[in-house]
Amino acid sequence: MGPRVDDIMRLCCNLSANQQIEAAVKGSVKGAAVAGGAAFLGGLLGGPPGIAVGGAVGGLLGSWLTSGQFRPLPQLLMELPPTQQEKLYNDIMSVLGNLDWTDVAQLVAFVTGNATLQQQVVAALLSYVSKELRAEVRYKD
Repeated sequence: MGPRVDDIMRLCCNLSANQQIEAAVKGSVKGAAVAGGAAFLGGLLGGPPGIAVGGAVGGLLGSWLTSGQFRPLPQLLMELPPTQQEKLYNDIMSVLGNLDWTDVAQLVAFVTGNATLQQQVVAALLSYVSKELRAEVRYKD
């Protein structure tokens, strides 16, 4: 991972920490497995009506299990694998254009000093988190 990618990751962590943004990654595979397993078990125990009851109970249980725990967004960002960090870098650079900086402090100062640019970077970050990571985002109270 290059130094520019690292700078963008630090910028995103800084902005999301300042705005106290949290995210919860949803485990849809786990939820589907629980729902399917409960429907299967219901079918074994109760026949066709058991499938319906098991599916309904499994769906509710799966939904409850997959409502992820919210964590600070900077923590989630620092755990991203290099390929996802590169994708986030590209998304943020599409907002920053051909902006040139010498170090992360200069980058953070430039972005936080320009309210419009800061909003655009945060919007791109939240879009990435919700679409690519399929995470639910909220602002901490």
